[in-house]
Order: sequence, then structure tokens, then C-alpha cells
Amino acid sequence: MDIALSNKNFNGANVKAMLEKASKLLKGGDADYQREAIRKHLAEMPAGEGPVAIFNGKDLSGWKGLVGNPITRAKMTPKQLAAAQQKADSAMVSGWSAKDGLLVFNGHGDNLCTTKPYGDFEMFVDWKITPEGDAGIYLRGTPQVQIWDTSRVSVGAQVGSGGLYNNQKNPSKPLKVADNAIGEWNNFHIIMQGDRVTVYLNGVLVTDNTILENYWDRNLPIFPEEQLELQAHGTYVAYRDIYVRELPRPKPYSLTAQEKRDGYEILFDGTNMHKWTGNTTDYVMENGDMVIYPKNGGKGNLYTKKEYANFIYRFEFQLTPGANNGLGIRTPMEGDAAYVGMELQILDNEAEIYKKLQPYQYHGSVYGIIPAKRGYLKPVGEWNYEEVIADGNRIKVILNGTVILDGDIAEASKNNTEPADHKKHPGLLNKSGHIGFLGHGAEVRFRNIRIKELPSK
Repeated sequence: MDIALSNKNFNGANVKAMLEKASKLLKGGDADYQREAIRKHLAEMPAGEGPVAIFNGKDLSGWKGLVGNPITRAKMTPKQLAAAQQKADSAMVSGWSAKDGLLVFNGHGDNLCTTKPYGDFEMFVDWKITPEGDAGIYLRGTPQVQIWDTSRVSVGAQVGSGGLYNNQKNPSKPLKVADNAIGEWNNFHIIMQGDRVTVYLNGVLVTDNTILENYWDRNLPIFPEEQLELQAHGTYVAYRDIYVRELPRPKPYSLTAQEKRDGYEILFDGTNMHKWTGNTTDYVMENGDMVIYPKNGGKGNLYTKKEYANFIYRFEFQLTPGANNGLGIRTPMEGDAAYVGMELQILDNEAEIYKKLQPYQYHGSVYGIIPAKRGYLKPVGEWNYEEVIADGNRIKVILNGTVILDGDIAEASKNNTEPADHKKHPGLLNKSGHIGFLGHGAEVRFRNIRIKELPSK
């Protein structure tokens, strides 16, 4: 009762049943007050199944043996997959068993997999290993949230369990060591949304909203939906109390039929940030949006991994009061994009703090070079649609259906010697570079980002 009432994230049929049982057992002077607290909690409990046990404590129902990996399985015919699965299921029982409410691996065999695939989810699981232990939990068929004996310094295990071991570009090590002693039970609380993973080990945050890379093909984003796996790594490991709560998932954005014919490419569809690099700490996904929370502790800007020369760039954005951001184009990933490349301003024009800006500093302007027309932003909190066309030296910005800027950067800067702000812009005439969102300390949301490359001039 105390645990459930202190955290509204504990909900669903299992929690409801336990609270109802607790209510009947309450005694003493505070019992009536406690029953009322339980009644109120149950009345406010959100609809939905809540965390569901995926191990029944008795047998391996709901589990299967491992067949290949998500890529190899996808290439199999239904007949081939069925045959391979039958063989894997036969082998599974030699290494995995249910005993005394525990799911146990004896050290011989391959991974144990859920028969059900999962997309976004929250997972609770207890685990215990023996000396020299090594295991892990695969998320959407991909390795892995690491489990190991921290005394194994020779393989780097002193960093602790709970890290995304197979990451190369994004953090792979846990934030701190939170493992209990070998032979004691540990608890994981794993949250996976989009391509991001958060892990609490024994109540301690060890992985914080980190992108999980696709181990099987790093050129691809993580699979949107796949099986969960308990890794078999040659040592004993036991699990118990395995619960999963499925989370709502945003529908991926898709191109219009015309955009597909025209050759547009999606850079952000609301489900992953695979095509972006840089500050993935402040820039995160939330409800299908890319949002910058500048107080998350990250530094720098967010950039496309790929460089672009001439293009049409379409996106939507939502400002907060006083918001300030920017769209860097043809910029390197180091230095101030407004000067080493080019910045198109993203700004709440009507905020009092910006009333004395220069014309070339307002929304849509090529910062310091060409001013944009004002008056076409929607009220703060509403979504704006913007299209940027960069074709040679000509830059065009269309905001909510109105052209607010159409100019030649070479002409406006007089060969880059006397721009409007009287500052040097050495990267203004770059032929190509990255596209980036340039955070300036404010929360801004973006969504439905796509691009069409144009021929070089």
C-alpha cells in the first residue's frame, strides 16, 4: 500500500488487486483513512493494463528460443522461420527452466526470447548472478543492458551494470555503480521510448535517456518493434518478477504521395533520432516531437549526420514565450554556425525582450545578413510550418504559406566584406555543410522534418 500510493506510475490490474487485498487486511485507528486513500488512488488510476507479468513463475509459457537476429529473421520465409523456431525451442529447455518462482539459466545454451514483440515499454525485472557472472537484457532484439560481476576488472566490469554495452557513439557505460553484492538480488527498471533507453538499477539512475544503437547494422535506426531477450552468456543467472507495461507510441510521420514522387527524405519521423548527431542530451523525443530542454545538461547544437548543399527543407516548430533558436545550414559542427556557416533565425518575435533587435535578427532572417518580413508567426504555443529553399546563393524562407525572405546572400553581403551586421561571416558562402538546430537556452519543439536535395550549381 505504501509503495503504490507514493507513486502513481504503479497502476494496472496487478496493483489494483494488491491494493484491494491490502484494504481488506487493514486494522487499527488509521485503517479508515488508509482505506479512503486506497479508494481515491484506485479512482484516479489511469485506464490500461499496467505492468503485466511476462513470466508466470511456473514454466516457460510466453517464451521461445533464439533464432538469428532481427535482420536475418526478416529475410527468412515463413516456412524457414517456423522450422528454425521449432529447433530453437527444442534446444531452449536444455539451458532455461522455471523453478521455485525463478527463471534460471544454467550456463548452457542461447538467449531466451519473448514470443511477443514490444515497441515502447517499461520493464521491471529482478536478477541475480554468481561470481564471474555475465548476462544482459536485449531490447527490441538488440544488445543490451549489461549485467556482470563488477570484480571482473580485466573486462571493464568495474563500471557497473545497467549500461548500454554495445553502443559506440552514444554513452555505453553506466553513470555510477549501483550493483548489489554477488549472490544478492538486483532490480532493473528499464524504460524504452523511441530509440531512447533509461535504466534504474536498484533505484539508482544509471542510464539516462540514451540512444540505443542498432548493433546489427549501425547504418539503421533501432527496430521499432521486436522481441525482448534474456542473454545467455555462459554463466548462471536467475530472474524473477518480470513485468512489462507497454507505452503508447506516436504514429511515425510519413511523406505525402507528392513528396515521395518528388524525392523527399524524412529526417525525423517522431520515432528515432538516428539521422542526427551532436547534443542528444538537450534535444530529445517526446510524444513524436523533437524538443530541446536546455536544462538537461547537454552542450552544443544538434546536427544532421549528413552534409547538404542545395535543398528544400520542410519542418514544423512550436515556440514557447521568448523562445530563441536557429536553423544552421551549410555549417560545420564546430564554431558559431551564424558565422562559420549560416543561421536562419527561429524566434518569438513578439516577446518584449526582443523589441530592440535589428531587423536582421528576427525570425526567418539570415542572421546578420538579410532581414525577413515580420507578422507571419502564429501565436506562441501553436504549430508553425516552414520551408527553407537553399539553391546556390539564393535563400528563400516560406513561413505558414507566406514568403518572408527571398534574397541572394552573396549580393547582400557584398562578397562577404560588408554584411548588415558589419561582422565577418567566413562561412556564409559555404557550398555545403550540416543542417542544425541551434539552441539558445529556450524550449522549442520540432516535428515532421524532411528534405529534398537539389542539383548542385
